[in-house]
Amino acid sequence: MGRWRPPAEHSTALITRAGFERMKAELDDLWRAKRPEIVRALSAAAAEGDRSENAEYIYRKKQLGELDRRVRYLSKRVPSLRVVETAPADRDAIYFGATVELEDTAAGELVRYRIVGPDEAEPGRGDISIDSPLARALLKKRVDDEVEVQMPSGPLRVAVVAIDYAG
Repeated sequence: MGRWRPPAEHSTALITRAGFERMKAELDDLWRAKRPEIVRALSAAAAEGDRSENAEYIYRKKQLGELDRRVRYLSKRVPSLRVVETAPADRDAIYFGATVELEDTAAGELVRYRIVGPDEAEPGRGDISIDSPLARALLKKRVDDEVEVQMPSGPLRVAVVAIDYAG
């Protein structure tokens, strides 16, 4: 089996200031701190002799490849991102950076999401990607609008309860 991988889907190149700073800090940490550490460990493992049977050398080589892959991705992605620092002119509609409160009309539960860039999305923390089906369906909606979205778990019907651009 070859090493070829299909190209990744193009994602929206928007990011919040906090997400951009985290990505820059990660790139700097990987390049200036972690990579030299792994290279030193790899060099020490290589000096131990037969590399074909040296588990430490094989592990470090793989670790360096994974780190270099992430550094390469971040080095290309960070300059291409557009940092969105201002709220939209129409603060009554949902756009990038909005924190929305939704009511699941079937279950009657309230959920809160913040729409962020794909590189900083963490659904467990309530940050969803602007490229996600739910965020796409919510764009330009207003309070009291209802939206039906086809989710992997099935259809979801939600009503917009509140929109905020404070955080």
